[in-house]
Amino acid sequence: MSVSPKSPPLVPPEGVGNLYERVAGHIQDLIEKGTLRPGERIPSVRRLSEQQGVSVSTVLQAYTLLEDRGVIEARPQSGYYVRVQSWKPPAEPEMSRPATRATQVTVGELVMKVMKAIRDPGLVALGAAIPSPELLPTRQLNRAMAALGRRSPELGSSYDVPPGLTALRIQIARRALDAGCALSPDEIVTTCGGMEALHLSLSAVAKAGDTIAIESPTYFGILQCIESLGMKALEIPTHPRDGVSLDALAYALEHQPIAACLFVLNFNNPLGSCMPDENKRLLVEMLAEREIPLIEDDIYGDVSFTPQRPKTAKAFDKKGLVLLCDSFSKTLAPGYRVGWVAPGRFQEKVELLKTVSTIATATLPQMAIADFLANGGYAHHLRRVQRVYADQVNLVSEAIAKYFPEETKLTRPSGGQVLWVELPSRIDSLELFHRALSEKISIAPGPIFSAKQKFKNFIRLNCGNPWSNTIDRALKTLGRIVATMR
Repeated sequence: MSVSPKSPPLVPPEGVGNLYERVAGHIQDLIEKGTLRPGERIPSVRRLSEQQGVSVSTVLQAYTLLEDRGVIEARPQSGYYVRVQSWKPPAEPEMSRPATRATQVTVGELVMKVMKAIRDPGLVALGAAIPSPELLPTRQLNRAMAALGRRSPELGSSYDVPPGLTALRIQIARRALDAGCALSPDEIVTTCGGMEALHLSLSAVAKAGDTIAIESPTYFGILQCIESLGMKALEIPTHPRDGVSLDALAYALEHQPIAACLFVLNFNNPLGSCMPDENKRLLVEMLAEREIPLIEDDIYGDVSFTPQRPKTAKAFDKKGLVLLCDSFSKTLAPGYRVGWVAPGRFQEKVELLKTVSTIATATLPQMAIADFLANGGYAHHLRRVQRVYADQVNLVSEAIAKYFPEETKLTRPSGGQVLWVELPSRIDSLELFHRALSEKISIAPGPIFSAKQKFKNFIRLNCGNPWSNTIDRALKTLGRIVATMR
């Protein structure tokens, strides 16, 4: 079975994804329609390249994406084949529909109760989005930090005042090129983790009482940060694949005073959504016209399941209005608490706020991470993390399809480490949270991801741990609990 040689070239329309995603969508459409059937060979890379008028590398990226989604499989010396699926992916959740007015954020107390409850090391950790220690180069980093401390004890015991360690900022600037950003090391400020980067950025661009536009749902740490600063949150409708709705945001900007936007554009937590690069450009232009800052949390940007890392909105920033925040907590060392921000025109204020809050980021952890980025094979390490996360997301999705009620809906992320699960409408995820704890399983209930504690029948599941029988049994138990809830 093959694609007709008369198929028109796949040129993506304005604002619709990357070209390789369009090629992948074309092949997936043929599979879903039955033109290409399970077990059959699909067109070779070179043949599809010629038929569709795209490069060989574009087809390879498309096929890698389909492999990661579990749609096709590569057979050595034979080519690519439609994978025989033993399970059918659940339907996806629809775009969120939050209230159209800004609100005070009141999730802090609930979040702290949830986080305290899931700190028990005896739990099956499906609640906190923390990478498995097995995936982290902990020994290598610790050895580097010890060696650097012995070699340069005076550096390790001194304050590294803003903007932070030069060696680390040089490595960050080099890595930023992969995300489309041409940053100078002097444009980067190191921070105590990603949360401090967000807190400093919010403090630099807004004040108590101001309204911050956020995705719906969004990471609960963002909500806590907004709440702690006395600001209001305006939740914007967000699609589980393409991210925040630009139409809905444009409407909000016309009808409400918005001081800043704070979005996780690449692999949002908890949705896993990834805004197409062209939409990022449109977003930056829309905000620049109104002189509204965009705080961009790109903590999952490096954890893409496809060969091409998505760009950041910062790559399209011409006016210095995008404050790009990131950290190494999801890829290298959560406990080192090393993050950074490229604050654009707000750098002077961010450096001042950093100085009066924590003075400096710890020096030795910065040195160890800088050394690893320069000499430790970060790109190779990252490929392993991406592969494990992609496999784990697929395996957890398959288990949910097998064990949970048929009405369950599930996101299909192309990066990150979490899944957003919509349960039958009768389910109260806070009740499910407590029932799961009694079975030694942690989950993250939906209400902590909303300023107004919406998403009552949703949960977020962490896929950061390599697959095991323990995880399989935990998901089976969760499915059984959900099925018995009335």
